Amino acid sequence: MNISIEGIDIQKDTDVQLVIGQAGFIKTIEDLYEVMMGSSPNIKFGIAFTEASGDCLVRSEGNDEDLVLMAEKNAIAINAGHTFYIFFKNAYPINVNSAIKDVPEVAALFCSTANRVTVIIADTSAGRAIIGIADGEKAKGIETIEDKKKRREFVRKIGYKLG
Repeated sequence: MNISIEGIDIQKDTDVQLVIGQAGFIKTIEDLYEVMMGSSPNIKFGIAFTEASGDCLVRSEGNDEDLVLMAEKNAIAINAGHTFYIFFKNAYPINVNSAIKDVPEVAALFCSTANRVTVIIADTSAGRAIIGIADGEKAKGIETIEDKKKRREFVRKIGYKLG
């Protein structure tokens, strides 16, 4: 069997959060929609799910047309079966990850981030698969005492730790 490996950059705006995962059932798209709707009253999102059997369609849902289109375009560019792509605003991955993982058909999360993402794909005669994710940039060093102070102030500023 011949296998080719390639990296495909996710196309998204810098203020958009992203979750990429793997799941396998036609109702996945509706279950993920319910998770996202229940996560925050202000969340805007688009989801795409690539089927790996039957019609092999990219299924999509969401409450923001631009984010739905973003999810569809990226799903078709990656084109790996049984994968889902959730693009969202007005929330963070920490607000949705646990609920996404609790969806019975979700097998794995590959990433949850607002960073630049490259999806590493294996293309085979049997189909395409995500084999990894490059999420963001390389480390530039070890955090200093001043860096720790800035980190701690930031998570308090955005409300995730008590003052």
